[in-house]
Amino acid sequence: MKFILALSLLASASAFAPVAHQATASSALAGVPFDRPSAALPFAENGCPATLDGSLPGDVGFDPVGFSTTPMQGFFDSKTDPKNSMSDLFWLREAEITHGRIAQLAVVGFIAPGLFGTFPGNDWTGLDAYSYVNPVEELSHVPGEAVAQLILVFSLIEFKRVTLISKQGPNRMPGDLQLGQGPGERFNPFGLNYTEEEFFEKQVQEIKHCRLAMLGVFGLLCQCVNSGVDVSTQLSGAFVAPEYASKAGYFLPEGI
Repeated sequence: MKFILALSLLASASAFAPVAHQATASSALAGVPFDRPSAALPFAENGCPATLDGSLPGDVGFDPVGFSTTPMQGFFDSKTDPKNSMSDLFWLREAEITHGRIAQLAVVGFIAPGLFGTFPGNDWTGLDAYSYVNPVEELSHVPGEAVAQLILVFSLIEFKRVTLISKQGPNRMPGDLQLGQGPGERFNPFGLNYTEEEFFEKQVQEIKHCRLAMLGVFGLLCQCVNSGVDVSTQLSGAFVAPEYASKAGYFLPEGI
């Protein structure tokens, strides 16, 4: 499960390389000018495209490559009149939130088993089917039926999301699954009722966590592949002092 969640992030990983823009520079993809200062790139006088106006939660003008200037609506919703679909920018935010939420689950999946233990196996799955805390190692032991079950759940969630996108059209709030607080009828078991300012701040917090998780889970996956052991084992070694450190007068590792 943990490995499958992690793998689903690989398609969303994007590498950003800062690009210098002149005062009249524009996106080669859509002709949108980079004509404003960017809070994320204060050294660039014209580092922010006109498509980013700060209205989206977490928007600090960071788009050196110009992704926000691309016609994403036509790419994702080519069969719908643009007036009845989300804007290009909202389509990008929808993808960012979706990938970020998966990444947050994957980060938990990488760390939690080593700290809190795993599920027990049985004679059908194998007694040790779920006992591997390294997701890379777990992939070769988890039953295929368990993976199929996960794919089914993901598919149902995606079907619900696509249905909402088609139904809500240009009025859709990106990432909205009709859970918690938000417009329209929804399932809100905790009775969340933030003010408009508080709700916006919660959205900013979520997108920050999403972005951090997308970067973090890629590092966790690479480290597990490289080391062959789970994350918790690697972290535990960082808090153990080597034997030589307990000896008076020893300040350097042995052999130096």
